[in-house]
Amino acid sequence: MDTAPLSGPTLQDASRALWLATLSLMAAFMQTQAPAHRYLMARRIARNFDTLHRQECFPDDCRRRFGQLGKRWTARAERLRAGDPTPVPAWQLLLRRLFGG
Repeated sequence: MDTAPLSGPTLQDASRALWLATLSLMAAFMQTQAPAHRYLMARRIARNFDTLHRQECFPDDCRRRFGQLGKRWTARAERLRAGDPTPVPAWQLLLRRLFGG
């Protein structure tokens, strides 16, 4: 009879879970309109990407992309902290003009 302990979650499993949680936060960010909530979410997303960037269980190219995304989300959080509105994409402006929104 084998009495070896079951292996627990690994750092790789935790990193994958953090990546999935970050994707969920990004989806929530897009649906939230409150500036304070968007700021806090952007900060958390940036920190998550910073953590993912440092995890050696991901390939170098993936880690580099996590680092780039972390910088983008940090910049977005700083714009929100400063009160700058998020730029509206051109296609949304066009739709507003077309439909009077």
